[in-house]
Amino acid sequence: MEKRYNFLTAIAMVVGTVIGSGVFFKAEVVLNRTGGNMMTGILAWLIVGLVMIICTYTFGIVAGNYGGANGMVGYTREACGKTYAYYVGWFMTTIYYPSLTSVLCWLPARYLGVLIGGEEWGNACSASVMVLSVFFLVSTYTMNALAPKLAGKFQITTATAKMIPLVLMAVVGTITGLGNGQIEYNFVNVVDPSISPTAGLFAAVVALSFAYEGWICATSIGSELKDAERNIPRALVIGAVIVVVVYVAYYIGLSGAQDSAIMMQNGEAGAKLAFQKIFGQLGGVLIFVFVVISCWGTCNGLTMSVSRGMYDLAMDSESEYMAKFRSVDPTTGMPANSTVVGLLVSGLWLVYFYGANLAPSPWFGPFSFDSSELPIITLYILYIPIFIKLMTIRQLGSFKRFVMPTLAIACSIFMCFATIYTYGIKVFFYLIVFAAVMALGAFIKHLK
Repeated sequence: MEKRYNFLTAIAMVVGTVIGSGVFFKAEVVLNRTGGNMMTGILAWLIVGLVMIICTYTFGIVAGNYGGANGMVGYTREACGKTYAYYVGWFMTTIYYPSLTSVLCWLPARYLGVLIGGEEWGNACSASVMVLSVFFLVSTYTMNALAPKLAGKFQITTATAKMIPLVLMAVVGTITGLGNGQIEYNFVNVVDPSISPTAGLFAAVVALSFAYEGWICATSIGSELKDAERNIPRALVIGAVIVVVVYVAYYIGLSGAQDSAIMMQNGEAGAKLAFQKIFGQLGGVLIFVFVVISCWGTCNGLTMSVSRGMYDLAMDSESEYMAKFRSVDPTTGMPANSTVVGLLVSGLWLVYFYGANLAPSPWFGPFSFDSSELPIITLYILYIPIFIKLMTIRQLGSFKRFVMPTLAIACSIFMCFATIYTYGIKVFFYLIVFAAVMALGAFIKHLK
C-alpha cells in the first residue's frame, strides 16, 4: 500500500483517536462513579494516563524491534506467531474496532442532539439519535473507502479542532473557578459520600479505559507511514503525553465551570451547560459545535483502522476464502472488501449498543454489557504475551528488555482486576459473547 502518511498524521492518529470523545463522554461518568469526589476522579485520570504512557512506550520498543511489521496484528505475528496473531486480529476486526466505532458514531449524534434540544433529542438512545448515528457511520466509512487521503487530512484537521474546547475549558474554567471559589467548593464537597473512595476509584479507572483508548490504532497505518520504524514509537509516546496533560487540565477546568452535582444530573448535556456557564449562551453553543466535530474525528480514526481489519488478517492467511480481502482498489488504494466488512460489523455493533442501552428493558438481558469498556480491557490481556516476548530479545538493554515490559504487564493485570472488581458477574456474560465470536473466527480460519 502507498506510503501516503507522515509523522504528523501518526501523532494525529494517537491524539485524534484518543482525545475527542471519551474526555467529554466519560468526565460525567467519572463524577458519578466517584460520587463527585474530585480527588478520587483526578487520581483515576492520572493512573490510567500512566498506564497509557507505560504501554505506549513499551509498544514503541516493540515497533522499533519489529520495524517491518504493521499494526497490532503484525507485531503479534512477529512476537508470538501466526496462530496467535490471527486470533488477536480476529478480535480486533470483529469486536474491538467495530464495537468502539459504533459507540463513536453514536457520540457525535448524541452531542448534536444535545445542541438541537427537545424531548426526542434528549433521550440518549432515541430513534432520532440512532438514525443520526447511522448517518455518521455510513458517511465516515464512505470517506475512508473512496478518499483515504481526505480521511487522513480530516484526521489532522479534527485533531487540531478538538483541542479548542479542551484548551479553552482547561484555561478559562480553571481561572474562573479559582477566582469564584467553584473549584475549591467541588474539591471540598463530595456529592455522594456513600460511594467509597476505593470502589469509586476502580469504577472510574474502568470507565477511563475508553477515554484513554485508541492509541494502538496509530500502528494500523504502519505500512502506509513514511519511515514507520522511527515515526511510530515517537508518535505513540509524544501523543500519549499530550493526551494525559490535556485530560487532567480539562477535568480541573470543568470543576471550575460548573457544580459537580449539576454535571452528574445532566449526563452528556453536562458539558454543554458547563461551556455555556463560562462562555455565555451563544459562545457555549459555538464551542460545543467543536465537541461534535471532535467526536466525529475520533470516529474517523477508528474507522481508518477497522477498514483495514480483514485486509491485515488476509495478508497472513493461506485460506482461499480470505484471499478476497487482500485486494486493493487500484483507484483509491484501499482494501475495498475489507472496508465493506468493517462497515457491516460496525453496523451490527451499533444495533447491539442501541438494544443494550434501552431502559428499563434492554434487548439482551444479562448479555447487555458496556461495549465502550469491556472490549478494551480484553485487549490489555492480549498485550501480555507480546510484552513477555519482548523480554527474550537479548540485544535490548535491561531497561527496555525487563523494566518496561514488567511495568506494562503489571498495568495490564491492574486494569483487568479493576474491571472484575467493578463489574463482577457481568464480566462472565461478556466472556461468553467473546468466546462465541472467537469460535466463529476459528471456523472461518479453516475454511478453504
